[in-house]
Amino acid sequence: MQATLTKTLSEVIKERHSVRKYDPAFEISQEELKSMLSEATLAPSSSNLQPWRFIVIQDEDTKRELRAIANNQEQVETASAVIAVLGDKEMYKNVEKVYRGAFEAGFMDEVNMNRLIEGTNKTYPLASDEVRKNIASFDAGLVSMQLMLIAKDRGYDTVPMGGFNKEQFVEKFNVSERFFPVILIAVGKAVQGAFHTTRLPLDDVLIDFI
Repeated sequence: MQATLTKTLSEVIKERHSVRKYDPAFEISQEELKSMLSEATLAPSSSNLQPWRFIVIQDEDTKRELRAIANNQEQVETASAVIAVLGDKEMYKNVEKVYRGAFEAGFMDEVNMNRLIEGTNKTYPLASDEVRKNIASFDAGLVSMQLMLIAKDRGYDTVPMGGFNKEQFVEKFNVSERFFPVILIAVGKAVQGAFHTTRLPLDDVLIDFI
């Protein structure tokens, strides 16, 4: 269900709120979900290594089981889909495909391609798991926010959820050791408005102009 009216980015940002009450009969096609995810992956990432992976959960029985893992949050079961965003701790293993793709697209020459591949392979494998998880988590946050704005622009509602049992999720969905769950995003059609919230005044969060 593509939105028919073109809105500015500022309008989409201001209209997006976290929704927890969804129409369980409303469906979003796999084609539409893939389109939103594809657009979301235009988000930036460290060294363009794109350390995110997605599991899209639409099956009703599976959503019901996931609800138990996600602290019994109703939206897990009633939303059209739940998108699990995973981080990739071994993102450097993507480097050849990433930079060769840029080279073949004409975005860089072969010398720079080889230099970037060599530099990545010398740096990232030496970083600790914790450092690489932090990088992947940060980048997963970027793609997640982009996905939620894209969904709102297309007329859908979302809510991000960090409150779920990650160990049980890994076991349930057979997540390999290379990946780790970061966040769940429910997406669907609201049947009840979101609780509106306020934000701290800018003066409270802007430390200084220097």
